[in-house]
Amino acid sequence: MKTWAKFTLALLLSTAGLSACSNDDDEEDFWESMIPENEDEPTTAQIKGFVFYPALLPASAANVQQLRVPAGFTVGKFAENVGKPRIMAVSSAGHVYVTDREAGKVLLLQDTNGDGTADRQETVANIRQAHGLAIQNGRLYIVAVKELYVATINMDGTLMTPQTLLRDLPDGGQHPNRTIAFGPDGKLYLSVGSTCNSCPEPNKENATLLVAEPDGSNRQIYAKGLRNTIGFGWHPQTRELWGLDHGIDWLGDDEQKEELNKIVRGANYGWPYIYGEGKYNPSDRPRGDTTYAQYKALTTLPTLTYQAHSAPMAMVFYTGQQFPAEYQNDAFVALRGSWNRSTPVGYKVVRVHFENGQPVRFDDFLTGFLVNNNRSHFARLVGVAVGRDGALLVSDDTNGVIYRVARQ
Repeated sequence: MKTWAKFTLALLLSTAGLSACSNDDDEEDFWESMIPENEDEPTTAQIKGFVFYPALLPASAANVQQLRVPAGFTVGKFAENVGKPRIMAVSSAGHVYVTDREAGKVLLLQDTNGDGTADRQETVANIRQAHGLAIQNGRLYIVAVKELYVATINMDGTLMTPQTLLRDLPDGGQHPNRTIAFGPDGKLYLSVGSTCNSCPEPNKENATLLVAEPDGSNRQIYAKGLRNTIGFGWHPQTRELWGLDHGIDWLGDDEQKEELNKIVRGANYGWPYIYGEGKYNPSDRPRGDTTYAQYKALTTLPTLTYQAHSAPMAMVFYTGQQFPAEYQNDAFVALRGSWNRSTPVGYKVVRVHFENGQPVRFDDFLTGFLVNNNRSHFARLVGVAVGRDGALLVSDDTNGVIYRVARQ
């Protein structure tokens, strides 16, 4: 059993990297780069950072029983003992596909008798570091770190041999977990995270959302300055694209907040220099003669923010028929949970309320995975998907469980 650990790291960012200076000129350049632009907006800061991993407990019947959902809903296990399930995609026939990145495979799950639990489980593809999934025109698209594949779906849900579409996506680094989705325009959108916590990227495709034709051709940068937008999707009515970006670590318990961005073509969302509600990142200064203020003027700021270090993962807009009407066109987001915070946050599913096509607030939807006064957990959530019956499926890659939230 994994035990919890907690310690503090005092980080004096104004002296970070000084040991790397090899001569007087380098030292002078370093200190010049740390000079505040004005006395009201300093670019140096002293903070405390934390590492805290709650202990991992089993997904026992007693633990699952105490999970909390809104009145009128119930939660249980759709599948268990499925390795380390990550991203899910559901076909119109009810076949549930799920990746196990660590095992390098794609699983097929199916509830053949309609009792709310999967009674069929089989491996349908073996692909190293398989992660993101999307279904389009009877084919399953699968993305790994540098490769994009497509496979025709057979009538029984199995796959034909996957064909390689791309082999040259950027290196993964700190954020290798690519995700993909098809937009209302029929184009394939692909999220590529940053290689680091905070740094200028040598590859312009890192920390972006890419767009391409379904065969992978004509690949372009759709938006940039996105540190790690794993969960994204289009509002069913407005067709506007929304995504939740992971904030920078090591800025303290309550910084950087997670960002809900309206993602538009050509926009820059600020990473690594501008974060949150337009704040300056003290550890990275814009290159050349560009000031923080000038870079901020080029940055599209988030529409909403959420508690720092919650780690938003997959996001899905609800268009099923099982939940009450007020859930239509709202989004569900899996929050994996913090590690860089003194008190853990996340470890749950939240609902993003939309009014007139715009997000207005976050509400808890599925909670209770943190137990023992936040000292332990029994799930770190990754994927969310809507089943053919309208139930919400949620994957946990620590205990190998996929949960199902349904109306009673």
